[in-house]
Amino acid sequence: MAGPLKGVRVLDLSRVMAGPWCTQILADMGAEVIKIERPVLGDDTRHWGPPWWQGEGQSPPQSAYYLSANRGKHSVTVDIARPEGQALLHELAEQCDIVVENFKTGGLASKRLDYASLAAINPAIIYCSVTGFGQTGPMASMAGYDYLIQAQAGLMSITGVPDDEPGAGPQRVGMAVADLTTGMNAVIAILGALHHRHQTGEGQHIDMALLDVQVSWLANQALNYFCSGTPPKRTGEYHPNLVPYQPFPTSGGEKVIIAIGNDGQFQRFCNAVGLAEVAHDPRFATNPMRVQHREALVAIIRQVTQSFDSAALTELLQSISVPCGPIQDIAQVFEDEQVKARGMKVDVPGAFGSVPGVANPIKYSKTSLSYTKAPPALGEDTRDVLGRLLGKSDEAIRRLQESGVV
Repeated sequence: MAGPLKGVRVLDLSRVMAGPWCTQILADMGAEVIKIERPVLGDDTRHWGPPWWQGEGQSPPQSAYYLSANRGKHSVTVDIARPEGQALLHELAEQCDIVVENFKTGGLASKRLDYASLAAINPAIIYCSVTGFGQTGPMASMAGYDYLIQAQAGLMSITGVPDDEPGAGPQRVGMAVADLTTGMNAVIAILGALHHRHQTGEGQHIDMALLDVQVSWLANQALNYFCSGTPPKRTGEYHPNLVPYQPFPTSGGEKVIIAIGNDGQFQRFCNAVGLAEVAHDPRFATNPMRVQHREALVAIIRQVTQSFDSAALTELLQSISVPCGPIQDIAQVFEDEQVKARGMKVDVPGAFGSVPGVANPIKYSKTSLSYTKAPPALGEDTRDVLGRLLGKSDEAIRRLQESGVV
């Protein structure tokens, strides 16, 4: 089965994470992604190590960071600061459906690689710009990085230990969530623009900002503020709107997550662990009452869960459809039987052997995703792409290489 985006070609001018995450998803879905990189240096993340992955034979080591966001792509080295390099990208843009770039706002205009320049060559082009703060507003010209965005967009203010507890203070989320969610939203935007183009024949410019995406991702916490007038605070282990919904200690000194989302689950939980009377206590009968009396209820539950082994408690609660599970490290995640059953680790063939990776979570019933090309070595596809798509002769490519254009 072919991927749903087979026949779509992407010119990828992005680097680091947000843009490459977007284009890796497009590649997984069957698009042909041509990744443009600087000669010699390539994507910044090629140098973000250790750790490194060493392929077979004498292949150069690749950084784990780079490998995480670049499978399925064709690496072409082009010096876009030179007119000859810009001309090559103009030729490629004529044959592409989508451009993704994450240069600073206005940074590609002087190189004639901005939306206006490429749309003049290919009016049907869908051009997605990914920046920290967007194309407009007082901060439009500033560079934006994930850590800064997590702070400015409020995420760190609700992440970490509460103010009145030891170790209090805002904390960064352990993944580059602003980058990753912006990449995902960029895919959504591109698919919408593709549908618009199918209907009208028109391309368009997409303006994606990390700050916008992170603010949108505040979701229920933003509405908690809108509805109460009070900014939400860090709650550490527990959920601000649900009780019980947090880790609880077990007999082995471990913790399990009990995540109860409705009153029926709470009643089944109480009956299963010997707290039947608690389910009928007026203080705890409904979720709003449980939130109001959180501390008292959590203290009662902790006393009970500490008499259970983690595995036994998890098995018991899952058997009665009460959400419960372990807190796992990443090694344990990839040994988890459910994760294995869902095929979430893949090995992708490449020029220097198979490269491990995390599978795309999308699972279609009629189409397939593609894991046929490992993250490429720097410039490994330059000759193929210039010859196959632009009709450049071996001699012409040799001259471009000798002059440092590619």
